[in-house]
Amino acid sequence: MNTNSNVYTIVYTTLIVVVAAAILSIAAMALKPKQQANIKAETISQMLTAAGFSSKEDLGKLGNDKVLEMYSENIKTAFLIDAQGNKTGELETEVTGIELQDNLKLENKNIASGNPSLPVYVFEKDGEDINVIPCYGAGLWGPIWGYIAFNADCSEIVGAYFDHESETPGLGAKIKDEAWFREQFKGKAVDFAHPDNPFGIIKGGAPKEDRSKIDAITGATMTCNGLDAALDTWFKAYMPFLEKKAAAAAEDDDCCCEEGCEDGCCEDGEGHQHEHHHHHNHQEG
Repeated sequence: MNTNSNVYTIVYTTLIVVVAAAILSIAAMALKPKQQANIKAETISQMLTAAGFSSKEDLGKLGNDKVLEMYSENIKTAFLIDAQGNKTGELETEVTGIELQDNLKLENKNIASGNPSLPVYVFEKDGEDINVIPCYGAGLWGPIWGYIAFNADCSEIVGAYFDHESETPGLGAKIKDEAWFREQFKGKAVDFAHPDNPFGIIKGGAPKEDRSKIDAITGATMTCNGLDAALDTWFKAYMPFLEKKAAAAAEDDDCCCEEGCEDGCCEDGEGHQHEHHHHHNHQEG
């Protein structure tokens, strides 16, 4: 074959492209499991940070396997719910087959269409349940997301963690980098009375007495507006579930006190809960 001909040049170039594509494809397939493991460990690290088990920095030092083990050891149950707050399926929590609902972009679209499949991760920490849910939205330059941890009856936020794809360093990126911003969420609550605006990130300072408002980051208006909108969207989607948790806790309290307080159980929140369960266990026995 004439190596100076156009035909030779075309054939040679085609072969080079095909070989290069094959090498890249094989490399991508070989790296895919590791990439997926990294994504899973990163997602779990964010949830564990929100729930207060460790700092994100310390979790990053443990390595993927240790992070997965910590998740499996401390998760009580994980499941999916629909738009009405009803459980629709379970997520595997055993370390060898952990399942996560981590395509938050897709679920953001499903929320808008009214047909979401929303994850709830229930951890046990110091003998108490911690419910962790995600949120997802648009920042100034790209997606922003995070995890919010609630107490057992979902009446109070106990922690939060947020991340982003490309927010401005020193400004919007502070939703991830600044601990003071995340700390504001502790002790706050979702405003059930205003489902269209259940939470607020307020520029110029949030009223201290308002449990559903926090301060925005100075100079990061667009990022904070995006996170504010994301929280409203996802809190509204989770509202039926959150309200059911609160109602169930209130019903448990009422049930105990209606059954009788001659032993003084209703004078102590923890005590009457214990006596309540003891009563039912005795009946079942």
